[in-house]
Amino acid sequence: MDDKSIYRFNVNKLNGEEVSLETFKNKVLLIVNTASQCGFTPQLKDLEDLRNIYKDKGFEILAFPSNDFGEQEPLAGSAIGTFCAINFGTHFPLFEKIRVRGPYTHPLFQFLADKKQNGKVNSAPRWNFHKYLVNAEGTVTDFFYPFTKPTSAKIRKKIDRLLANGKAPK
Repeated sequence: MDDKSIYRFNVNKLNGEEVSLETFKNKVLLIVNTASQCGFTPQLKDLEDLRNIYKDKGFEILAFPSNDFGEQEPLAGSAIGTFCAINFGTHFPLFEKIRVRGPYTHPLFQFLADKKQNGKVNSAPRWNFHKYLVNAEGTVTDFFYPFTKPTSAKIRKKIDRLLANGKAPK
């Protein structure tokens, strides 16, 4: 397995069940740290809209709730999933609340944020809704700051390019 791939990581679903990121092999991914009480929280709807545009083309959103910024994720477990589904109609995978910065950062986010590990980007989340774009081989290709709307032309062009490379199933 490629050392620069996210597929070596396991994460927990909201119900605590462990999942290998290899489950998402051959899909282009947008990995996002989320929070339910943030000014950017309405991006959950934009993330779902983006998912709906590309879900049949080999694309998925992976959301990781975090309470690291302003304690803006007070919810836990299934309450996070319920909040996102009821308020924003989300259907993309939501994972267990994790740390995305500081000494207890989850290994996946250590990898995503560190160019020495991922080979491409050096950008740790500075707030909620920091986004990482991952190609169908599990390699980080880009990142977007929280203020970049998920449905922006900038993000969509990069997703289109990755999907057009023939690396993800059509």
